[in-house]
Amino acid sequence: MAQAAEQFQQAFTQSFAKALESFKGLDAAGAGAGFAPLKEAAPDIKFAPERLQALQTSYVEEAVKLFTQGLGHPPALQDRRFAAPAWSDNPVAAYAASAYLLNARTMMGLAEAVETDDKTKNRIRFAVEQWMAAAAPSNYLALNAEAQKKAIETKGESIAQGVKNMVHDLQQGHVSMTDESLFEVGKNVATTEGAVVFENELFQLIEYKPLTAKVYEKPFLLVPPCINKFYILDLQPENSLIRYAVEQGHRTFVVSWRNPDQTLAHKTWDDYIEHAVIRAIGVTREISGSPTINALGFCVGGTMLGTALGVLAARGEKPVDSATFLTTFLDFSDTGILDVFIDEAMVKFREAELGKGGLMKGQDLASTFSFLRPNDLVWNYVVGNYLKGETPPPFDLLYWNSDSTNLPGPYYAWYLRNTYLENNLKKPGKLTVCGQKLDLAAVDIPVYIYGSREDHIVPIGGAYASTQVLPGKKRFVQGASGHIAGVINPPAKNKRSHWIRADGKLPKTHAQWLEGAVEFPGSWWTDWSLWLKGHAGKQIAAPKTYGKGKYKAIEAAPGRYVQAKA
Repeated sequence: MAQAAEQFQQAFTQSFAKALESFKGLDAAGAGAGFAPLKEAAPDIKFAPERLQALQTSYVEEAVKLFTQGLGHPPALQDRRFAAPAWSDNPVAAYAASAYLLNARTMMGLAEAVETDDKTKNRIRFAVEQWMAAAAPSNYLALNAEAQKKAIETKGESIAQGVKNMVHDLQQGHVSMTDESLFEVGKNVATTEGAVVFENELFQLIEYKPLTAKVYEKPFLLVPPCINKFYILDLQPENSLIRYAVEQGHRTFVVSWRNPDQTLAHKTWDDYIEHAVIRAIGVTREISGSPTINALGFCVGGTMLGTALGVLAARGEKPVDSATFLTTFLDFSDTGILDVFIDEAMVKFREAELGKGGLMKGQDLASTFSFLRPNDLVWNYVVGNYLKGETPPPFDLLYWNSDSTNLPGPYYAWYLRNTYLENNLKKPGKLTVCGQKLDLAAVDIPVYIYGSREDHIVPIGGAYASTQVLPGKKRFVQGASGHIAGVINPPAKNKRSHWIRADGKLPKTHAQWLEGAVEFPGSWWTDWSLWLKGHAGKQIAAPKTYGKGKYKAIEAAPGRYVQAKA
């Protein structure tokens, strides 16, 4: 038994080392500085003895059972990668898939059994997940029974089309997740009617045409993330948060970020706060004639909005009456899976590479986010596009997801160190931004904070943490689903659920908050809309023209900036 245990450990430790070695070069852009802890962990991995023994016993039992069944009685395959009848109809393929699933379970069990600190364990778990996702027999034509069957049925046409698809994707620089030829920004996505009323080198400000005879006196400004393009908030008329806000009677403005090129490669976090977010707030006030506005920040846009409000508060200014934060970090204590990419060595590497100028390529960022869910967002399309020669169906959200954006290097390097690595944003007086000592405790305004339950970009605990940072009257709502699908959930679809605490209490942790929360069917948008109307002031006649005074319509929405490709 001791010898068997030793052989078991040696075999799987070697596989572990290969997995860690293969993925040690990852960092927050998908390549570069690397995982220093993984490099150290690979040659000297220690497992909890009792868990190792349990894994060995389980593995041997299942392996013997699988071998005894042989090729004549393939087991049921409980994995959607092997769900097609071609897998179960082919005994060799079914056996290969079953053996792979057994090895994958064991490898992941070993990842859980490693004795190390939490961060290193998370990195090991992530590396093994990547390794096992890549090693699936479904990813290779020689092993994929479904792709082989289709090749025979189409007399090789599926293979020819797969090669054509691969060449196309190599030329465009990313794997196709949807038929991108069917979408055009301004034609069938980002179609809400409006006009660009201001622009500088960082952003365009779009004002939308009212859809009601009267509008609320306080205008509404949306700040989307500059890591992606604004039209995630305006995909189609039926799922557009922007159009929904306009329909509710809000005079609505949105920041449309410029896709940075080399002329912006020197821009900093301070530049984006002062000359973009704060400037957008000021222009919105000037055009509307209202001394104060309501604002919304989504993801990194929320982090930037929170920073801008902190700067304004330090200056003794309070131009924003209420703020909405959607899936936003202000406290970066719980960053979920993204934490595996961040350490001092990686951040120093990025600072040396990009801190004084350069561009963080949008496709590198997009690849990193895709590999957070490798089976769904990478290998699923490799199999469909190349092995089976299929064209992925049209999907507006995945078209947007593929429309990547660059980031200025100094902005990106500052963001990595001061948020993900050191979590300085929540520390009073720690940061100086735009010449002001930052203290988010000075941002004393009503806020609506939303988090998505299954969010892998901003975990629900990270979104909830903002309730402990901001001092004003707060409302927290949890939605179902993930980072995007949870947010983009229009009421008319009558999908998913949201959770609210009737007593309004905001205990220290999300888990404590959830104990007193009640689930409601449908979208959170209606709850938010009622909340926002309570801060929007009286209703006045809707404007007949775009802009005001020196701010005139420059071009029709969605404008030029959103059209630029990375």
